[in-house]
Amino acid sequence: MTDVDNLGFHMLWTDCLTRLRQELSDNVFAMWIRPLVAEEVEDTLKLYAPNPYWTRYIQEHHLELISILAEQLSEGRIRKVEILVDSRPGAILSAAEQPATTTAALESSPMPTQHVKAKKDKEYEVVSAKNVKKRQLNPLFNFALFVEGRSNQMAAETCRKVLTQLGESQHNPLFLYGPTGLGKTHLMQAVGNALLQAKPNARVMYMTAESFVQDFVSSLQKGKVEEFKKNCRSLDLLLVDDIHLLAGKEASLVEFFYTFNALLDESKQIILTSDRYPKELTELDPRLVSRFSWGLSVGVEPPDIETRIEILLKKAESSGIDLPRNCALFIAQQVVANVRELEGALNKVVAISRFKGSAIDLEVVRESLKDVLAIRARTISTENIQRVVSEYFRIPLKELVGPKRTRIYARPRQLAMGLARELTGDSFPEIGMAFGGRDHSTVMHACEKVQSLRDEDPIFNEDYKNLMRLLQS
Repeated sequence: MTDVDNLGFHMLWTDCLTRLRQELSDNVFAMWIRPLVAEEVEDTLKLYAPNPYWTRYIQEHHLELISILAEQLSEGRIRKVEILVDSRPGAILSAAEQPATTTAALESSPMPTQHVKAKKDKEYEVVSAKNVKKRQLNPLFNFALFVEGRSNQMAAETCRKVLTQLGESQHNPLFLYGPTGLGKTHLMQAVGNALLQAKPNARVMYMTAESFVQDFVSSLQKGKVEEFKKNCRSLDLLLVDDIHLLAGKEASLVEFFYTFNALLDESKQIILTSDRYPKELTELDPRLVSRFSWGLSVGVEPPDIETRIEILLKKAESSGIDLPRNCALFIAQQVVANVRELEGALNKVVAISRFKGSAIDLEVVRESLKDVLAIRARTISTENIQRVVSEYFRIPLKELVGPKRTRIYARPRQLAMGLARELTGDSFPEIGMAFGGRDHSTVMHACEKVQSLRDEDPIFNEDYKNLMRLLQS
């Protein structure tokens, strides 16, 4: 190749990179495209990658686009594009010498002794190796310390069943879903702890989706992808928390897809958690989402008031704290969102009682939760009303706002709509949207019905007054 040809080639690849950077996300470009080495051989553009995994990823996801761009930008001179593993000495940087893989660091110096850590706004960032800690199962996350109630009983029973039928297709993968702070991590780790207790040599791995990205990208930088794949695909039990956080991490999703399939093919058990039902994870690859539904999906709902009381009493007992039941009831009435907030409230009560040198009583609890009480007084929302009404009548929240018209759900629903209108000041259309997208006329009818029933039915009127006291207490 002459100097003129060589210059033309370098301009061609630079133009290709410019166009690819416009077409692809910053993370994908920085991680997969920018490190490639290119050379032109006759009518072929040869791209060199560090390892077979890299070449397979480029072939499956980007080779067609690169081929089109190369042919267009070379005005037909390039007829073919190949992606190869580079075995030429010194032709490509070693994995340890690869440039930092965030887009912001494309032009910065290499950092060979560093790992990567996932963040919300980008797939990874460079962090010091000394900050990377080994992830282990929490020994306190066991079945004995898990408080069961109607909101989580099915999930707990299913997790116990998994232990006796590990890897069987009817619950593989097991997908636990629900809002944060309800005990999904506790349950999945309880399975891991129980398995290791029964079989100390079992291969169990727990990780968050974020740490999966961290470990995967670190293995790419160090040239240890095969080791990473071997570690993940030789497990007896894989536990992955917050799987929805893989959204937008294209490279990591591809590797997780292969790991997922490899473990299922070997009948190895997988347990995943998310904040949503699998089919609601629209930001993930549909192929992966469909595989999440192959096994069993079980929801975990916010605990009812009885379960919240038992959680508080059990937590206090395990910590050697004397918590009167009336105090547990008061805390449970005020803190309804999730288990983490419940335990946080208990910790504050204990701290205040120790600071004052007095036993826990309602006065101490009220003083400890004065901020919570003040916020609660200011924030009576339709969502809070729905939660309180569903607990009061012992019906699932999803049925309260759902389409069923049977009396057991319709009457509490009407009452909740009437309370929302009286206490929140929301308009009829806003309340209707909060109740499954119902029309404003439905809400108007519900409010009129509540007023007439209060006049005609003493029991209904008593329920109304009780709920009003609960919401305003």
